[in-house]
Amino acid sequence: MSFDGIMTRAVAKQLQETLTSGRISKVYQPHKTDLVFTIRANGKNHKLLLSANPSFARIHLTEHQYENPDTPPMFCMLLRKHLESAFIESIEQLEMERIIKITVKNRDEIGDETTKVLYVEIMGRHSNIILTDERSGKIIDSIKHVPSFQNRHRTILPGFAYVLPPAQEKVNPFSIHTKEEFINKLNWNEGKLDKQIVSTFSGLSPLIAKEIVSRAGLSIKEKIAESFLSVITQLADHRYEPQMITKDTKEYFSIIDLNHVSGEVRKFEDVSRLLDKFYYGKADRDRIKQQANDLEKYLSNEYDKIAKKIGKLKKELKQTVNAEEFQRKGELLTAYMYLAKKGDTEIEVEDYFQEGQPLIKIDLDPLKNPADNAQTYFKKYAKLKKSVSIIKEQIEKSEEELLYFERLIVQMDSASMKDVEEIREELSEGGYLKHRQSKQKKKQKSIPKPERFISTDGTEILVGKNNKQNDYLTFKLSRSNETWLHTKDIPGSHVVIKSDSPSETALKEAAVLAGFYSKAKNSSSVPVDFTLIKHVKKPNGSKPGFVIYDNQQTLYVTPDEDVVWRLKK
Repeated sequence: MSFDGIMTRAVAKQLQETLTSGRISKVYQPHKTDLVFTIRANGKNHKLLLSANPSFARIHLTEHQYENPDTPPMFCMLLRKHLESAFIESIEQLEMERIIKITVKNRDEIGDETTKVLYVEIMGRHSNIILTDERSGKIIDSIKHVPSFQNRHRTILPGFAYVLPPAQEKVNPFSIHTKEEFINKLNWNEGKLDKQIVSTFSGLSPLIAKEIVSRAGLSIKEKIAESFLSVITQLADHRYEPQMITKDTKEYFSIIDLNHVSGEVRKFEDVSRLLDKFYYGKADRDRIKQQANDLEKYLSNEYDKIAKKIGKLKKELKQTVNAEEFQRKGELLTAYMYLAKKGDTEIEVEDYFQEGQPLIKIDLDPLKNPADNAQTYFKKYAKLKKSVSIIKEQIEKSEEELLYFERLIVQMDSASMKDVEEIREELSEGGYLKHRQSKQKKKQKSIPKPERFISTDGTEILVGKNNKQNDYLTFKLSRSNETWLHTKDIPGSHVVIKSDSPSETALKEAAVLAGFYSKAKNSSSVPVDFTLIKHVKKPNGSKPGFVIYDNQQTLYVTPDEDVVWRLKK
């Protein structure tokens, strides 16, 4: 289900009940298109996420922490000026559109009461968040500017009047009360009833339309009309059934049962918890893919190059088995030198190394005498013998480097933008990437900040999301008697339980985190080693994030994103 008008209506209803009369205490802008408000309402702090992300636009309450930039963007500073300490007067949906209107009252610099209106437009790539002055109806500013040459219908710039998007001229589904009214709205000779429902009625997504047709069973007017009225009556009464359906690798969300979609169903207490779970990480991952695409390509290409190099080296190593053959021929030629003379191209002699075998043929250079031919074989032997140790050393170094890049690729899979920058920094320090030129003043190196989780029993668990965080967590941030975890022989994160005697619950949940933040996150029965920090060592000269450990025990877990989501703080 997309974030359609029906979903917008459900969210608006929850926000009305939860946030009306609440006070906006903090405004943050973690990303270019996202805002987070902290709102004190009914004796409790709530976090409201508003996003104009072109692929994941949405609005809902959230329980997650978001990383904020060191310097707030200009739009964030403007919102703080107008909205912090303001009281929410009302939250409403406009018609059945994907627009939520938030009206707030505040006092200006001289103490006069002012009313501002924040419009949250959830419209795909045209999504926007627009702050207006209620009295003048003019735009104060917006998270995205839209000049007139981009949109002739309405200009979204400071100082211009706020104009609603063009109406779609569809029928409000809640205005239909009888079968006849519904039947008269459709062309029954045209077919494709689900598509007709979407194009005729406002706010209905293709997923809901397909569910209406599916529940009817037969394409009979009366049956489909009954199904439509049943669904609309449920939604009109705000009887929602928030759920997420996972089928193969696809995920769907809905506020009604979807009988026509088979798959694993998970129900939620309210619509915000559903949306928070469904969108969690998706927007960040999409943003990172766009902004760190070059880094992901670089890591993948380097991994492939190193893998090919190892294959080539192993092929060369196989060829060195001829070394002993050259030595044997050199010694045989020396022993039977009297049988050869300059100008011979070969000789056949008895191989006293393998008695009873046929005569062995030794090729000769006719331009060399027998002694020089023997020396040629000894030199080939010496060269190959020396190359064996060099090739083995190169293979060992290349395999270590391959494992290093494999760890980085795994880390990119769950990295935030801050994690990505730390990975870039690490590669620059290691001489793999050139330092990015910056016109800005050089920033002081920041201290790595591992991800924080709280177990069910209240124990703090820290997870390193990249090699810098792993090393800092294991060797700087942890005490010797705290428990350290890592997937067994699988690239992954360092995990530390901040307790000298963790409970079985904390240990198991930490193991789930170790499994989830590893290459085996989609596997079951993942082996996770755990030991004390004092048993973890970093070999001299080893790559960032690489450690050795002993005195470990192993337990097996199945990574569960729901557990990760629940424990994240």
